[in-house]
Amino acid sequence: MGIQTRLTEMLGIEHPIIQGGMQYVGYAEMASAVSNAGGLGILTALTQPTPEALRAEIARCRTMTSKPFGVNVTILKALIPADYDAYMRVVAEERVTMVEIAGGSPAKYMPMLRKAGVKVLHKSATLRHAIKAQAAGVDLIEIVGYEASIAGGQPGDEIGLWVMLAKATAILQVPVIASGASATGRQLAAAISMGAVGITMATRFLATVEAPIHADIKARLASPDVDERDTTIVLGTLSNATRVFKNEISEKIRDIEAEGGDVDFSRVAPYAAGVRTKKMWQESGDTEDAMWSCGQSVGLIDDVPTCKELISRIVREAEGQLLGGASCVVVASRL
Repeated sequence: MGIQTRLTEMLGIEHPIIQGGMQYVGYAEMASAVSNAGGLGILTALTQPTPEALRAEIARCRTMTSKPFGVNVTILKALIPADYDAYMRVVAEERVTMVEIAGGSPAKYMPMLRKAGVKVLHKSATLRHAIKAQAAGVDLIEIVGYEASIAGGQPGDEIGLWVMLAKATAILQVPVIASGASATGRQLAAAISMGAVGITMATRFLATVEAPIHADIKARLASPDVDERDTTIVLGTLSNATRVFKNEISEKIRDIEAEGGDVDFSRVAPYAAGVRTKKMWQESGDTEDAMWSCGQSVGLIDDVPTCKELISRIVREAEGQLLGGASCVVVASRL
């Protein structure tokens, strides 16, 4: 059997599962493992220090897989000063299969990406952003529920995927990807039944053999002591609400935000700085000593499989759920 959707057809992949962009995790090792397992792996552009370093990472990924893969470009100009135009030019020049754009409008880049034949997925935290992205001409829209490891939410945007996906698939004309604490085949089946063409997973891929992060972090994610209650929201006062793992650092950030008054990034920077998170991923493995994105799907993680084992398991479960659901449909007799 298998699950074929407009997503698999559009991107030339085997399974309708995309690995979300993850800062300091989305290296060639991660992306190639997901792509080789039949999903779509994603390199994270800003994990690379320069646009040319991204070009080199794309080339390295091509030595590790012959399958399609993409690049995430998260545009957060106020928090991360970067030459976004140059990063996007590299994506176009290297003609990767797909770019996942988050945090900003894709409009200015559409002519260049379209000319290069790069499919464009916009990661939309709200329906208003999704509608604008559709008007800009994107190929796919990723609807992100509040339970996901979101970034960019504002007060009033605290809407879960159950509602967001139902509205998006009813309103939007372009294919929709479900993103919101997904980690199982049951969720893939539910998303497809609601009209989505696939799912995006990020947190779940952290707890895989190939994820290029410290083994202690993977063990913590799969621990029975960690569940869906172990996340929290920070940076909401900066209109950049982000779901992260609940630990000493995230609680310090929340305390600063709770003090009131003007909260600018400089006050939380010592705790939220990417260099601190990078050290945790790659060196210390101390899950208490950094702010790191984590969706509520952490409550669905209980092992550390290979990407192939994980994706195969999810697809098998989804197939069973979809077939079971179809058996509930009763065709009225014409007699």
